[in-house]
Amino acid sequence: MRTIVLPTYNEIQTLPLAVERILAVSAEHDLGLGILVVDDNSPDGTGQLADELAARHPEIKVLHRAGKEGLAKAYFAGFRQALADGAELVFEMDADLSHDAAYLPGMVRLAEQGADLVLGSRYVKGGGVSNWPLSRRIISRGGCLYAQAILGLPYHDLTGGFKCFRRRVLEALDFDAIGASGYGFQIETTYRAHQLDFRIQELPIIFVDRTIGESKMSGGIVGEAMLMVWKLRFSRRPPAA
Repeated sequence: MRTIVLPTYNEIQTLPLAVERILAVSAEHDLGLGILVVDDNSPDGTGQLADELAARHPEIKVLHRAGKEGLAKAYFAGFRQALADGAELVFEMDADLSHDAAYLPGMVRLAEQGADLVLGSRYVKGGGVSNWPLSRRIISRGGCLYAQAILGLPYHDLTGGFKCFRRRVLEALDFDAIGASGYGFQIETTYRAHQLDFRIQELPIIFVDRTIGESKMSGGIVGEAMLMVWKLRFSRRPPAA
């Protein structure tokens, strides 16, 4: 079983398009993908729309949460549900169309070839970003290089949110011990997986900035991630899986 976790908050415009694309790619490549929408009580009705999509497509399930508590908690709730449902591969993916479902077959292929965690990477050969202003490019690339240097990691894209986890990786991670609530948790989950000696590979992707809706990135999220990497640098190594 393979499950894509799609966290949503006010994504009523993009969710149906994202779901349609994922299901089309899954059918074309016989991937057998399921979709778990994790909605944080979106005031725009995204949760209700997700229920309507689930009623039409057996591949879709919806997890409703009481409110918005940060991206990390939404994903961890989705991960727990996906594991309880028996998923062997669990994907992180944005519902705002910035992640192209066309890369999903490549992620599955790398996992089948032995990768425990596949990172959709903007910063390896063949990867990149589209529609970003120079300031956003500098912040993103600089943040990755900053985290790489402090944590001593060999991976080029530490802040991306397009990932594929093998079940055993998520089972080995202590979600309650992960401190970052915003995008910094992307760095922390990869770092913890690396500490546990899981095999991590990067797949080149082109990230396309959203053209519908509003970005949820903020200065506070960036600041949290910058401080968090120092805490990780001096944290205790977790026990082997």
